[in-house]
Amino acid sequence: MTDFPRSLIEFQQRFGDEAACAQYLVATRWPDGFVCPGCAGGKAWRLETKAWTYECADCGRQTSVTAGTIMHHSKLPLTAWFWAAYLMATHSNGISAVQLQRQLAFGSYKTAWLLCAKLRRSMLAPGRSPLAGLVEVDETEIACRSKNDPVTGGGGRSHQGKMLVVGAVEVEDGGLGPGRIRLGPVADYSAASLHAFLAANLAPGATAKTDGWSGYPGAAGVTHDPHVVGKMAAHIVLPWIHRIFSNLKSGPWASTMGCAASTSNPTLMNSSSASTAGALDMPHSGPSSASPPRTSLCLTRC
Repeated sequence: MTDFPRSLIEFQQRFGDEAACAQYLVATRWPDGFVCPGCAGGKAWRLETKAWTYECADCGRQTSVTAGTIMHHSKLPLTAWFWAAYLMATHSNGISAVQLQRQLAFGSYKTAWLLCAKLRRSMLAPGRSPLAGLVEVDETEIACRSKNDPVTGGGGRSHQGKMLVVGAVEVEDGGLGPGRIRLGPVADYSAASLHAFLAANLAPGATAKTDGWSGYPGAAGVTHDPHVVGKMAAHIVLPWIHRIFSNLKSGPWASTMGCAASTSNPTLMNSSSASTAGALDMPHSGPSSASPPRTSLCLTRC
């Protein structure tokens, strides 16, 4: 949307009812007029018996304005989807499912959680390019207790009750500012896990600036630039990735008791600014059929 609403009032004026939302979807889906996905026919009529559905005059195929989108088969009104998307896109600190449920008066937390999950999936650019140039890379831990973990968790260097996260951030303008970021969970801090993360998120020829951890050297296609921290504070050597970690741990998700135990699949996050924690690509394949975790790690992109 090139003319993004500049205020809540403007948003309400433009998308105040179902018809306005549907017309926006029609204009976005078929900017040059209706095109049948089956036969490429250009003539159709809108059905009165199905909400916002068009039937091709040539082949009879019926196509909804929400078909193939995250709103497909949803029983929520379009206005709820539009408001949720607007709130998630404009909250500088992100918005949790609990906040969304309260703001939009959803009847259940599960509804808000599923909607957040789908929106977060859609906020990732499918054709995004890997991080390039100088890239700060480091690891951290986030409290992540499953229902089978003891309440106290593991102390010291124990990984019990924690999510192990590796992060990377592009360094722009000779170190004066951060660029895009990637965050993802790993099983451990071994070379196998870290090299897999680097291969998936760094472009060939990129330089990985690290704290000298032994798991980084030898990654294919990546130049390793170790800076052994020693007694020096890590954020002095790697300031931008530690700012990301700080935001990650102090955002609205930090108030939850833990995170979902179903985060075993690769999770990627992306953002164009270090002021946000990124957008979470949900690990499960079908958010509409999943159940929300009892406690969830809430990550959004502003």
